[in-house]
Amino acid sequence: MQLDPDILNLIPEMTAWRQDFHAHPETAYQEHRTSARIAELLRSFGCEVTTGLAGTGVVGSLQGGPNSLMFRADMDALTMSEENPGCPYRSRHEGKMHGCGHDGHMAMLLGAAKILAGREGNRPCLHFLFQPAEENEAGARKLVEEGLFQKFPVQAVFGLHNWPGLPAGEMAVRPGPMMASCDLIEIELRGKGTHAAMPHLGQDVVLAAAHLVTAVQAAVARETDPLDSAVVSITRLQAGQTWNVMPASALLQGTVRALKPETQDRLERRLREITDGLAAAFGISARFSYDRRYPPTINSEAESDLAHKAAQKVAGAPGVHANLPPSMGAEDFAFLLREKPGAYAWLGTGKAGAANLHHPSYDFNDAALALGASWWVELAQPS
Repeated sequence: MQLDPDILNLIPEMTAWRQDFHAHPETAYQEHRTSARIAELLRSFGCEVTTGLAGTGVVGSLQGGPNSLMFRADMDALTMSEENPGCPYRSRHEGKMHGCGHDGHMAMLLGAAKILAGREGNRPCLHFLFQPAEENEAGARKLVEEGLFQKFPVQAVFGLHNWPGLPAGEMAVRPGPMMASCDLIEIELRGKGTHAAMPHLGQDVVLAAAHLVTAVQAAVARETDPLDSAVVSITRLQAGQTWNVMPASALLQGTVRALKPETQDRLERRLREITDGLAAAFGISARFSYDRRYPPTINSEAESDLAHKAAQKVAGAPGVHANLPPSMGAEDFAFLLREKPGAYAWLGTGKAGAANLHHPSYDFNDAALALGASWWVELAQPS
């Protein structure tokens, strides 16, 4: 491992920033204290600062040239209560916590910005993006729609996410799909309610819903290439209010994941066809709603190679993985990668007994701060 010596000296500061962010979590588009603190720090480093992007987003810029790169960290917390009793920097806002490690992401990118701002010499133009609303609300999409890349023209974008599934000190990056798409489905089945003892006088939407839960799995189990990956999960089925009445409607909700845009397209079409066909078979009506949230996160070849080489430089070749399978979780960095070439990497933060992402006891592993920040600094070196 070859960590940047200036980053090593910055560990106490990065740790303090991280734990302060952890104690003051703010959810999507409400990151007002967080963005104000980030802007304050970036200005103190000597960056040119732009605020108010997609509401609370911040960009710190360092001039250079001729190439221009964007490095991104997400800022928002999750709507959940923290369960870390005795932690001195435990969330001070009940019902909100940094359960996905975005506090660590911000601290690492701030550390890199401070070191890079203090160094003279040849470097590309750098834009440090601190993005709001990654969790569920697609802040990256809003930034793109509001002209992020017109304000900050760049050749490539890079992102880094902490990954408890990897041991601390290791990293992973690969070309192609890194994270899956995330879509939401809602299906309402409507029929004719009746007395439960007289089903022949009505139309059984509960029976139809039960068949539909299993039928939609054919779109994955029998129509998706086994070497591809897709998930259809029905996570909610609601119908009826009492034991002796067959209800007139049933509601199903769930999520659909895919690694390829063409698979995402096919699943939407086939789930609609399966729903309509099953409703016709049962003689009922169906309302099918398909909400596209996040596309797959797909790394470009050249930028993945740059990210991999930077990881090998700081973590050592044995600690860098190029062939880990993608995750079926989703990430709105995908919207930036649809506009620009780039790469999204994972930073190992695993330690014995630690909770996983989105768990009420999750706490970013501060031992990983120096590696992540060193990777950003190395990535900024002229190729």
